[in-house]
Amino acid sequence: MKRLLAVLIAFAIPALCADDMLVSKLVKRWQTSKTYTIAIAEQMPEDGYASRPNPEEMTFAEQLVHIASANAFFLSKVTGTASPVAKPDKMDKAAVIKMLSDSFDYVIKSVQGLTPEQLSQVIDFGEGKMSGIDAIMLGLDHTTHHRAQCIVYLRVKGIKPTNYQF
Repeated sequence: MKRLLAVLIAFAIPALCADDMLVSKLVKRWQTSKTYTIAIAEQMPEDGYASRPNPEEMTFAEQLVHIASANAFFLSKVTGTASPVAKPDKMDKAAVIKMLSDSFDYVIKSVQGLTPEQLSQVIDFGEGKMSGIDAIMLGLDHTTHHRAQCIVYLRVKGIKPTNYQF
């Protein structure tokens, strides 16, 4: 019986460590994304927050608020908790950056506490279903997509974006 228990524990440990390793890698990715996204947000002057390259595009501020809202949405679906992130009353630089920072803090804290069950659960997003890990990865992709648009906005203003660091 002791031998059977030892064998079961030996097989369980790598699985538990794999989940811990995955969570720590996800946290690192979200921390990197936060640092770079905030750096891009800080580069735009205050008057550039209302700008857009063409009438069909969101403003720079709207792009950042969209990133923050989506970050909070994805993690609230994965964790099953209400997001504490609120849209700012004003779309000025300080308020938008605060919302953006708050959204990343919420994501990072939430990811740190994820369980293997939350990572593997299937979530219905209305337009499709995906696992918790897929939703977290989609959140990273979504942030990258809209941050890249913000980089174009900076370039339109003649501002060289800060270099990506990982």
